[in-house]
Amino acid sequence: MEQYKIDHQAEETMIEAAFQEVLEGYLASNHRKKVEIITRAYKFAKEAHKGVRRQSGEPYILHPIAVAKIASQEIGLGSTSICAALLHDVVEDTDYTIEDLEQHFGKKIAQIVAGLTKISGGIFGDKASVQAENFRKLLLTMSEDIRVVLLKMADRLHNMRTLGSLAPNKQYKIAGETLYIYAPLAHRLGLFSIKSELEDLSFKYEHPVAYSRIRELIKESEAHRTEIYKKFSTPIHQKLKELGLKYEAKARMKTVYSIWNKMEKKQVPFEEIYDIYAMRIIFDCDDPDKEKLTCWNIYSIITDLYRLHPDRTRDWISVPKANGYQALHITVMGPDGNWIEVQIRSRRMDEIAEKGFAAHWKYKIGDGDEESELNVWLRTIKDILDNPEPSAIDFLDTLKLNLFASEIVVFTPKGELLTLPNNSTVLDVAFELHSQLGLHCIAGKVNHKLVPLSHKLKSGDQVEVLTSNTQQPKAEWVNFLATAKAKTRLRAALRKSQQPIITEGKKMFVEFLQKHNLVATNEVVTKILGILHLSNKEELYLALGANEVALDDNIVKQLSRQDSQSLLSKIFRRKPSKLVEVQEPIVIDTKETYILKHDDRGANFKIADCCCPIPGDEVLGFIDENNEVVVHALDCPRASVLKAGYGSSIVSTQWDISSGKFLATIQIEGLDRFGILQELIQMISTNLSIDIRKLNIEAHEEVFSCELVVLIEDSQVVTDLCNKVKKINGVKKVSRVY
Repeated sequence: MEQYKIDHQAEETMIEAAFQEVLEGYLASNHRKKVEIITRAYKFAKEAHKGVRRQSGEPYILHPIAVAKIASQEIGLGSTSICAALLHDVVEDTDYTIEDLEQHFGKKIAQIVAGLTKISGGIFGDKASVQAENFRKLLLTMSEDIRVVLLKMADRLHNMRTLGSLAPNKQYKIAGETLYIYAPLAHRLGLFSIKSELEDLSFKYEHPVAYSRIRELIKESEAHRTEIYKKFSTPIHQKLKELGLKYEAKARMKTVYSIWNKMEKKQVPFEEIYDIYAMRIIFDCDDPDKEKLTCWNIYSIITDLYRLHPDRTRDWISVPKANGYQALHITVMGPDGNWIEVQIRSRRMDEIAEKGFAAHWKYKIGDGDEESELNVWLRTIKDILDNPEPSAIDFLDTLKLNLFASEIVVFTPKGELLTLPNNSTVLDVAFELHSQLGLHCIAGKVNHKLVPLSHKLKSGDQVEVLTSNTQQPKAEWVNFLATAKAKTRLRAALRKSQQPIITEGKKMFVEFLQKHNLVATNEVVTKILGILHLSNKEELYLALGANEVALDDNIVKQLSRQDSQSLLSKIFRRKPSKLVEVQEPIVIDTKETYILKHDDRGANFKIADCCCPIPGDEVLGFIDENNEVVVHALDCPRASVLKAGYGSSIVSTQWDISSGKFLATIQIEGLDRFGILQELIQMISTNLSIDIRKLNIEAHEEVFSCELVVLIEDSQVVTDLCNKVKKINGVKKVSRVY
């Protein structure tokens, strides 16, 4: 590789030093010291990857070494996992087989590498839903050995740390996939520090400008924060020392991603985010039975010093989160008049919080509560995998429900505890207890009061499920289910009951194709689904079998018309009405940044209806089936799905100076007064010369709400408009909706 001036001796020294760091960290842990097998695995991997380099130009072996270091020192895994991490790419990238590894390193290490090899093939694949399929395989291997998924998290973390060397479209794809799948999975496994870093790194590559700006604002406000924290923590330190407690206390900063997320959700500036840091107290306790008492003693000390927020105490000691997290969180009024959260946990709780389920093995919990929680979750995942969604993307969406961050805890009449996602209903509880209960559920009793099966539950509710043999599952139930298990079971039951209708519909579809000499290619089926406004083949068969839609000559005419238009658009780059010159179809290079232009012939892009971005917004492009670039806002939920499932069709984009004119919707709220509408219109159309396309204003008692649609060139015009409108007397809130 000519572009690199290779100093082989320096590289060799660097590789050896990196491996020594892995060994030193392992020897400092309390795992059994199996240095010989780790060294053999390192030498084997080094020889197997000899001469191979990463995209950044560095020797490939540095990647498995880095993954092994993360697995050992950041997750807390032992020699078996370190060996598997060092060898994790050997089978996929070299001529060695799983059998070779088994012969050299034993069955267990070979099995873990086999599990990792199964799920790594499509990371940069071109197949539309390959990532969803990979993720399905990943979850299947979890039930065999949880270390497979923990090592996959370590592999993904190192890939994210070294993402800068890849092309922008791959950065978008991997960052989107990480935020959509791997960060929630890290949370579910209790790997909080890894989850936070994955979120921050994804955010850094998806929103580089916002990331840098928030980092700068954090840096600028550091001195003030430090001063407030010192004033707040000094009295606490004095009291804890009087208690004779061995502990450490530190300020835990909110991550850049979580600060940005809060700014976006609450539509507030950085200066109004008051909980940027929390105090964390970690105490040493040799007797696990005394941990709970110590937590409440510290609680008592803090609440004697500061005023407690009554609604923001979280006791995750008595009832741990489903991922094993234990701590006592309280919120008190700080010296500057703002609320400050204090997190109280033992050293054991802290390690479990940072390293997740891997830390349980260190404390030899065995098959205790926390590990059984994980087993419950794995069984749920297996349920979903046994009844997979027809579409891989639907599967991802269903699974996202199970990687929930917000949880509630409810009780059965017998006192059995159930951990469920937020917004769960009586019907979710029914399916959680048994599929047949869910399918025949008619209502519920919550805290002894009769409620419908769609009733949303709160933490602490006691729930009794009422059933009837005559009750049959209904398709609309899916709209008020929050758990993946319930949705999967319901859809499976509906498919079973609808099977005769689907079979009849499929028969009608085949007869239609034969009659008109059509072949059931993906293109033909997609066009028919589009004409009938249906989302998949199963819906089509069901609608046909139930006589809700009909396939007639009109469909054939529309198909032939679409084919002729498609042919014309391939021959003539612009609209068929301008038959000027013959051009080759445009080939979009996803490795290059695509410039979004607008000229007299029109735009070379389409704006996505789901998020309606405008020039100046951070966007990405998605190449659709018609080879057109559809522009989505980077933080659009639909874009997250596309990045996770269709990464090869993502292209990095940049707005041209003259990208055209766009509609923007602005929401204005304030106190109603005489003449405010006239003042608003005069400022926008006369003073700012902005074209108003729609204006809806409504007043209720003393308050007004206004929806304004304007025609503008870019997002800066909208920002300036919002800033000026805010200055109008009586206006309290101005924000861009689209």
